[in-house]
Amino acid sequence: MESLIFYHSLRIEAVRKNPAPSWTKLIANNPNRIIMRYRNVSRYFYFIALSLLCNSVFAQNLKREKMEQLSFLVGEWIGTTKVYENGAVSRQGSAYEKISYDLDKNILVIELNTEFLQLRTIVYYNVEDQKYYYHRFSKTGAARYPAEFKDDQLIVWRDEKTRFFFGKSPDGGFQEYGEKLINGKWTKTFEDTFKNTK
Repeated sequence: MESLIFYHSLRIEAVRKNPAPSWTKLIANNPNRIIMRYRNVSRYFYFIALSLLCNSVFAQNLKREKMEQLSFLVGEWIGTTKVYENGAVSRQGSAYEKISYDLDKNILVIELNTEFLQLRTIVYYNVEDQKYYYHRFSKTGAARYPAEFKDDQLIVWRDEKTRFFFGKSPDGGFQEYGEKLINGKWTKTFEDTFKNTK
């Protein structure tokens, strides 16, 4: 028992003579090393912050550029709608469509009203996916389809066998039409032709 007490006394005395260095002593003894480490950490975080800012600005500019490609659709349009069956017109009627930007041009809002169909659609560009999305709403439900801008047209892919086109018409208006792949051939299913009222 006495030997155990004597051993602990020696350990306590050793700690008193050689205490663990405190942070204040470390800083006092190595000021230049601490300052260099602080500067390196500061530069690292500054670089990260700058990179995030640059990426954010680039993404915003890219999205603005992509949405601006759809500006030819903006307007209040009147025209006709045709529904095709087996390559022939089965129904025809009047159509009205209002298209406008919203949320600082981050989305394109399409309001379509025909004698046969009423749709509300939001088109936007996703920078991460690098593609447009066509978000469609009707009385029967909602759906989202991927889209691309190619040959001055917005092309919406409902699936591999169904697609919709939005493009300019030679007379300054625009037209939209749908096609379905039947027996290896793209067949028109509908066509809406519009003129701008303004």
